[in-house]
Amino acid sequence: MRIAGLLNAGKSIDDVVDQAKRIRDLGLAGAWGSQIFGHDTLTLLALVGSQVPDIELGTAVVPVHPRHPAMLAQQAATVQQAVGGRLALGIGLSHQVVVEQLWGYSFSKPATYMRDYLSVLVPLLEGEGVTFKGEHFAAVYGPLEHHSAPTPLYVAALGPAMLKMAGELTSGTVTWMSGIKTIGSHIAPKIAEAASAAGRPAPRVVVGLPVCVTNDPEGAKQRIDEALAVYPTLPSYRAMLDIEGVDNASEVAFVGTEEEVAAQVDRLAEAGATDFSVAVIGTPEERERTWRLASELAKA
Repeated sequence: MRIAGLLNAGKSIDDVVDQAKRIRDLGLAGAWGSQIFGHDTLTLLALVGSQVPDIELGTAVVPVHPRHPAMLAQQAATVQQAVGGRLALGIGLSHQVVVEQLWGYSFSKPATYMRDYLSVLVPLLEGEGVTFKGEHFAAVYGPLEHHSAPTPLYVAALGPAMLKMAGELTSGTVTWMSGIKTIGSHIAPKIAEAASAAGRPAPRVVVGLPVCVTNDPEGAKQRIDEALAVYPTLPSYRAMLDIEGVDNASEVAFVGTEEEVAAQVDRLAEAGATDFSVAVIGTPEERERTWRLASELAKA
């Protein structure tokens, strides 16, 4: 299982570049950036890639509603060329409260919306042109003139319909707030089955979770639940926590000593994760211990 690091994309650009340099220097396989209310992650990764060679750069994830799929394909192809073929594009539907209340778009038929979106995005990322008219999108576009290499695409797929779609049409999934039990019993087997049925290669399952190496697990769990309190309230993540049989973010986080966290990482790999994106959280001392362990696991 590859070990990567999750960037704190809400920091300054220089800070994010420094984070990526450290991830590279620690020997991790890649750096993944979320898109919430900070920088535009694709633009940020183009800047990071100009200064940090050798590691994969991924989005975890870019929300689809604000950008037409042809425009996202054009942007991703530009970044792919800028970073020398190291971009992994993760996309997702975001959440109803964000799409409707913050952006003013409709969140009706989200699975149909994503399938229409992929019908335009996938061929363009592979260097082909597309002619498509669906329920949500129409496009007569491409092929992209500056396309240099196919961009691997990953969908933040949690429910059965989305996992089936991701397996059939993309290179895999990028998850957040999905624990070991959920990966092993729900996400990994469902997306693998869909990919096999479609004659596609085995999908990547890129798992992001909070991690804290500490001698104060109860204190660390309290801080995690305070920092990530919104996630159990969002329906898609709530459903994953329900499969796991837990209530709070700290209950899927990897918290404990070096030995305890390493054992949890091993269990995640056994459950079917192909990649683990470490979201380091904690006091300065805890963060240092966590990064050191991530480096050791990446080099093992």
